[in-house]
Amino acid sequence: MATLLKPLDAADTAREELERWIDATQKKSLLRFITCGSVDDGKSTLIGRLLYDSKMLFEDQLSTLASDSKKQGTQGEALDFALLVDGLAAEREQGITIDVAYRFFATEKRKFIVADTPGHEQYTRNMVTGASTADLAVILIDARKGVLTQTKRHSFLVHLLGIRNVVLAVNKMDLVGYDQSAFDRIVEDYAAFAKTAGIGAFTAIPVSGLKGDNITSRSAEIDWYDGPFLLEHLEAVPAAERKAADEPFRMAVQWVSRPSQNFRGYTGRIASGQVRVGDPISVLPAGRNSFVERIVTFDGDLDQAVAGQSVTLTLTDEIDCSRGDILVAAGERSDAVSRISASLVWMSDEKLVPHRSYWLKVGTQTVSASIDTVQSITDVNTLEISDGNALALNDIGKVVIDLDRAIPGVRYVDNRKLGGFILIDKMTHATVAAGLVDDFPANAVRRAAGPTSTITWVTGPDRALWAARTAAELKAQRRQVSIIDEEAIAGFPADDPVRTAREAAKLLAAAGVHVLVTIEARPGEAHPGRVVEASNEDNGGGEWVI
Repeated sequence: MATLLKPLDAADTAREELERWIDATQKKSLLRFITCGSVDDGKSTLIGRLLYDSKMLFEDQLSTLASDSKKQGTQGEALDFALLVDGLAAEREQGITIDVAYRFFATEKRKFIVADTPGHEQYTRNMVTGASTADLAVILIDARKGVLTQTKRHSFLVHLLGIRNVVLAVNKMDLVGYDQSAFDRIVEDYAAFAKTAGIGAFTAIPVSGLKGDNITSRSAEIDWYDGPFLLEHLEAVPAAERKAADEPFRMAVQWVSRPSQNFRGYTGRIASGQVRVGDPISVLPAGRNSFVERIVTFDGDLDQAVAGQSVTLTLTDEIDCSRGDILVAAGERSDAVSRISASLVWMSDEKLVPHRSYWLKVGTQTVSASIDTVQSITDVNTLEISDGNALALNDIGKVVIDLDRAIPGVRYVDNRKLGGFILIDKMTHATVAAGLVDDFPANAVRRAAGPTSTITWVTGPDRALWAARTAAELKAQRRQVSIIDEEAIAGFPADDPVRTAREAAKLLAAAGVHVLVTIEARPGEAHPGRVVEASNEDNGGGEWVI
């Protein structure tokens, strides 16, 4: 019997076309980039032109743009493309960008998420927010004005935040008659600054966001330029996802999933690398090891997951792992730190207060923190480094921060997602600073090697004095410490004090306490943990690896 096929109606055809388009779009690589620079350099107009020329606007959006351009535009009867991203009333009234505006668009080759960031100095904090997730920065310069202070500030921040793909878009070339000498002069000035700021390379492109020159196609007006136009360059930049997938596996645990007594999973977004079922992994900062049993997602189990995916991992062993811990590939360094040196961008109108307590949010973990010292402040105009006691709005400084408890030590240069943090005012809950972990000062690092890694047995005639001095030093670093001596176990059975001390030390160490045991063991008896021979000259100084 012949099968009768139902003809597709218009709705079915449209649905199938939409599904094909979504499937094709999902397979494209993604590039996140920002536009930044000084005030009125044309950032919003440039993005509006990209959206318009890439055919990413619906008919109602075009109609609204035409209507708004007549009422609030600055281009007479022509379309004002800046209105596509400047949505706040205050932005349209003043003709400036205040908040960060994110827009999505796609071409045949790639998907894009672009962040339009403000140029005013007082909104530098918003620019930092937009740049924190970007892979490329388009720094705009008005061809009539050249390199300005805010151009330098944004360029310095872009480099500080680890963005290495930089495009210098010399905008408004139409207002200087497409003069090549004006373009060359600006590129020369910026190159001199970039060399001093540590910016290794950049791609300079002459453009006109308003007229569309060198935006999505090559401009006939700028025939002296033979480099790529803007969209051509954006489509050719190597995909960030591929680079992240090639890095070591790291995933911060966002929450522990327990839908039933038979399931325990650790949920988070993979920050870098890739993971497969059966891979050995470690939990930081504790350093406990296990194997990946399942990779669970909303759409079902996977055999493999890569950077950028949100997954739930189940492990073959029942180990202690909670929110804020980091899952890494087995063999990765497992340092836990309670003191960090960092680059800090101050974002509050109120100056930094040394030794004041703030919340520090890094990855999925929030800890109490205080600024111990401000080591230096960088003048972004001259790039001169000077001493300073406090940071004011938009200042960039090197600081040392003390934490109330140890966290996994990840440098920003090794992982942007897990090495960046924010400081939050405990009273107002306002974000006061954005920071990048640079390094870990001495006396702040301990190697996690299981529950007994924080037990130190002190021997020798001066063990009590050594333990007291060492405990004072550790407490000064805001670390939990306990001394087990004869007095501490006086209420327990006296037949085996060493065994009693050993079991008590294990329980305290499992809770994250640094334990110093001063009870002498019998000759030849092994100690669980590090052994120190105390003397009058040794007071516990130096780097602690316990």
